[in-house]
Amino acid sequence: MKTVLIDCSPKKKLSASGFLVWFTSRFLKGTRVKEKLRNRRDHERILDSIKDADNIVFAMPLYVDSVPSHILPFLKEMENDTSGTGKNHRIYVIANNGFIEGRQNEALMQVMENFCLRSDNTWCGGLGIGGGVMLNVMRIMITIFFVLMALGVWYSMRFKHELGLSHVGTFLKQLFEVSIFGCGIILFDIRLARSINKGEKYGKHYTRVMLPSFIFILVADVFFFIMSFLNGGLFKGWLKNKG
Repeated sequence: MKTVLIDCSPKKKLSASGFLVWFTSRFLKGTRVKEKLRNRRDHERILDSIKDADNIVFAMPLYVDSVPSHILPFLKEMENDTSGTGKNHRIYVIANNGFIEGRQNEALMQVMENFCLRSDNTWCGGLGIGGGVMLNVMRIMITIFFVLMALGVWYSMRFKHELGLSHVGTFLKQLFEVSIFGCGIILFDIRLARSINKGEKYGKHYTRVMLPSFIFILVADVFFFIMSFLNGGLFKGWLKNKG
């Protein structure tokens, strides 16, 4: 069985969709192929990759309550390539959005279901995730905690001649605490992977990051502020000539 997972985020790196592709692939059996769809230059390569695929998993962000516009030309080419040819694929979707409610992805799911009906592919459902930005926050936190643990273990072994097991215990505790925020996403995604492995329909399911809305808004704002600052967005926007 061959499964092609397509990261449909326009971001080059650190996208929630890319992380979801990586995470989901950990639980899939058979041949797993990961693709990146950002522009028309990727179309031919991906169309060739999915020719013999049993399953296709689209992971994408929600843009303006629907499918990102750069995905639509690819879907049109895929429709022309598969409609009426007997090339039937099982289609699954993992959608994430910046709102806290996972059900905000419903319109996107309907677009992809209609695409499957029109292109003679099999719609198998998908997972809608609310608070997608928190996935990036969570993996950044885990990376920081891991680096601090490694430094603590190294310091203990270098200067105290100990294994530094206390640092490992602290890291595991922190990992568990961070995972609690994403427990719904983890469980639903594992169930999705099981459906893919069995070639079954998954239906449509929605979940969210386990944070109160007012805390989520605060954390998301801080994250976007920091990312904008690191990318020069705060000052580029102010100083850009708009004439």
